[in-house]
Amino acid sequence: MKFLQNFKLIKDEINNYSKKTNLIVVTKNQDFSKINYLINDGHKDFGENRMQETRQKWEVFLKNNSKVNLHFIGKLQSNKIKEIGNLFNFIHSLDNIKNAELLAAEEIRSLKKIKYFIQVNLAKEPQKSGIKEEDLGNFIYLCKKNNLNIIGLMCIPPLMGDPTLLFKRLKNLAEHYSLSELSMGMSNDYVKAIQNGATYVRVGSAIFNEN
Repeated sequence: MKFLQNFKLIKDEINNYSKKTNLIVVTKNQDFSKINYLINDGHKDFGENRMQETRQKWEVFLKNNSKVNLHFIGKLQSNKIKEIGNLFNFIHSLDNIKNAELLAAEEIRSLKKIKYFIQVNLAKEPQKSGIKEEDLGNFIYLCKKNNLNIIGLMCIPPLMGDPTLLFKRLKNLAEHYSLSELSMGMSNDYVKAIQNGATYVRVGSAIFNEN
């Protein structure tokens, strides 16, 4: 199967660049039968961004299997916080204090701890989510005050242009705030992200594209 070949090639490529980079297989719009092949191959990290689809695909499986890490990589909506907290182990898109406080309350209620990346809008694109770079320090302080486990930073560069400078900036910010993890790089730029310190890359179409 082509997607399995793609998966193994990409995983080998990532390992050749860095043993410290984790591959998140983005499985939105993918049938669970394909996902199951990857789980049986030993893969543990998967990314989703739509709650209804996530629930339909993963809810029953996750009740009986704790070895999979599910990463939320979409835009956080306050009315979905409880459901997101129930299903996901990692959230890559935390970017406002309202959602941070809601997630903190949900963690107290559920007794479940989640690992968080703060999304930073380095290119200041109005159509994208993410906190402003100049507001990052105060936001990290408020998140930690709410006992959220902030492990790193995430960014999504503009579609056009070389993302290298933005990746370097995100790495510098993470080092400045003593955060060890970097979620950056997708199907079109994961190699450059790894070269600039990514510890998590989010890859979907490069794996599941059958062409």
